[in-house]
Amino acid sequence: MDSFKVVMRILTDQKATIGYGFMAILTIGGERMFSMVSFKCPCNRDQNFAYGIIFLLGPAVVLLLIGLFVSNRLWRLYTGCCLNPMKLCPRGNCMGCCAAFMKVLAGAVVAPIMWLCVALLNGTFYECAVSGLDDNLVVPLLCKNKTRLCRDELARVPCKRSKLPADENMELLLMFRAQSQILGWTIIIVAAVVGLIGTCYRNCRSQVSYLQLTFWKRYMDKEREKFDVYAGEYATKLAERNLKSFFENHEPEAFPFPNHRAWEQVSSLYTFQHSEQYYSTLQRYVDCADRDYDPEKRPVLEVERGVEMM
Repeated sequence: MDSFKVVMRILTDQKATIGYGFMAILTIGGERMFSMVSFKCPCNRDQNFAYGIIFLLGPAVVLLLIGLFVSNRLWRLYTGCCLNPMKLCPRGNCMGCCAAFMKVLAGAVVAPIMWLCVALLNGTFYECAVSGLDDNLVVPLLCKNKTRLCRDELARVPCKRSKLPADENMELLLMFRAQSQILGWTIIIVAAVVGLIGTCYRNCRSQVSYLQLTFWKRYMDKEREKFDVYAGEYATKLAERNLKSFFENHEPEAFPFPNHRAWEQVSSLYTFQHSEQYYSTLQRYVDCADRDYDPEKRPVLEVERGVEMM
């Protein structure tokens, strides 16, 4: 049992690393599946570039959108901002707003960058895209010191159906592969350097020590975990109370329920301050003296200022 607890503690502490590793495995598997099953370069000068670039950038854009869609931080900022624009930048703190959006974007670009790096290191999509270029500056560089036939047959090189000699065709393929891998490694290095600099800057500007920051992160994980469990149980009790009142045709019994203002306060993003020794907006609300939990007898859905709120 003790060994199991140790393993679970290690998995909990390293869940971010494990998650990124699992994401990398899925990215590599997805790239291989695309390359071997669905990707067939048309070997046509008019279609190669569009076809290759779609397979190279299309999944990255989709992964970026998925990353934004599943970001809780983004929805905390965005939900309700059309009716109350100040939710995006409370108290006119534009720098804090930009920093929050940068954190959202930083979390969402991990998967797209992984896809680009894996796809470029493999080189299949890049070969097809570059061979379809018809630029008067790029093509002469690709066919430097080669005959005119190289420019005419460049689009057929990825399919190995060109009229070029076999050694020249292989030379072009190796050059495309080298360019693709250099670009892939460049993205990896730049992403690693930017990530390191960003982490160093964030820790340098931290208002708390390393151990307190570690505790803060663990507290937030536990709060989110317990909130999901408690919210499910509380929602079940409220549903049972409402159904019992409906079917038995009597007034519902008083049910303590946070009002709209309370939900707004605990849903906002929280930034740690020395003057407030709290670790989340929920803790700050709970510890405030003017808490307003009242028995809620009205329906959960109410109309306020002509807007239906949930």
